[in-house]
Amino acid sequence: MKRHACLLAAAALLSASAWAAEMKIGFVDTDRILRESAPAQRAGKKLEKEFDNRRQELQKLSAQGKNLQAQMDRPGVSDSDRKAKERDLIRLNQDFQRMQRELNEDLNARRNEELAGIQERVNGAIQQIANNEKYDLILQEAAWRNPRIDITDKVLRLLSEK
Repeated sequence: MKRHACLLAAAALLSASAWAAEMKIGFVDTDRILRESAPAQRAGKKLEKEFDNRRQELQKLSAQGKNLQAQMDRPGVSDSDRKAKERDLIRLNQDFQRMQRELNEDLNARRNEELAGIQERVNGAIQQIANNEKYDLILQEAAWRNPRIDITDKVLRLLSEK
């Protein structure tokens, strides 16, 4: 009886390993795609251009704040003048923090929009490769993978052609 169970277990293992050997599996490094693909690089430049004016405004406010601080630190500044500059500096700091928070929120929202579009294109490219090359399974996340199943370069090439 034990021998029969062992034979069945061995047969099941051989069957499973034969099935796995016949499967064609690929892996795509999504982080690398988001760093190196042409659509991701175009999206990064687009976002940079889109938010450049607002970043410059923040830099101007920061420079104004440093200038006010320097004026306050000069010797011989009257108490009333110092208090007025402190109020201006507090207001300027509040404006800076508000604008920076709004910029970050808007930038994150736009980045998410761009990433959704890129992910859609990446999935389309993966689907095309899977169909053309008869893959059974393509993973985008894994704790470990063998480099020989990595098809990231194929996906990058396909994305650069579009």
